[in-house]
Amino acid sequence: MPYSPLIMIEAVIFDMDGLLIDSEPLWQQAEITIFKQVDIILIPSMCMQTKGLRIDEVVDYWYKKYPWDKLSKLQVEEAIVDKLIELIHTEGKALPGVNEAIDFVKAKNLRIALASSSSYKIINAALQKLDIADDFEIIYSAESEPLGKPHPGVYLTTSQKLGVSPQNCLALEDSLNGVLAAKSAQMKCIAIPETSELHNPKFAIADMVLESLEQLDDNIWNFINS
Repeated sequence: MPYSPLIMIEAVIFDMDGLLIDSEPLWQQAEITIFKQVDIILIPSMCMQTKGLRIDEVVDYWYKKYPWDKLSKLQVEEAIVDKLIELIHTEGKALPGVNEAIDFVKAKNLRIALASSSSYKIINAALQKLDIADDFEIIYSAESEPLGKPHPGVYLTTSQKLGVSPQNCLALEDSLNGVLAAKSAQMKCIAIPETSELHNPKFAIADMVLESLEQLDDNIWNFINS
């Protein structure tokens, strides 16, 4: 049998929305409010169809289904982003285990980065709200990529910026699109879906599924590195 070297994790890349900040309800609120202006009535379960996509891809998704002519797609994108940032400032809060997970990664002397589908404008607002911007060595947005998640580009570029092979990176993700992006980039991936998605069999593509960042400990770490 040929020798297969053990691949050790050298860097951890965090997603942001729904993983670090409880922004999914805020995204839904912003989308429902703004899409109503172009006569598209969304409910939260409909918003889940575009979870993990870039905002331009979200708007394009609904435009293809229900074309409108009141506002341009760009105007709708900007209005959703502005509403979301307003909600982040007033209602944004960290999800359980965020600070502990960051400290856990730092204690292992690993490289640490953030790779998000959100724009830098949103990323900056969220990290400022949570006061964790200085914890990340690299902060990268899929707005700089030709395609957002589930395309692996945002993860491949982030690993390149870190100077770490994708195979030596661990991604922490909450959305299926994010998990697909990380695995397509040949990274290991821990999925931490929201409660309603926890038993979705599609998350089996992840190396492990956790209920919360609070569960990240040495036992999990040793399993991922095995």
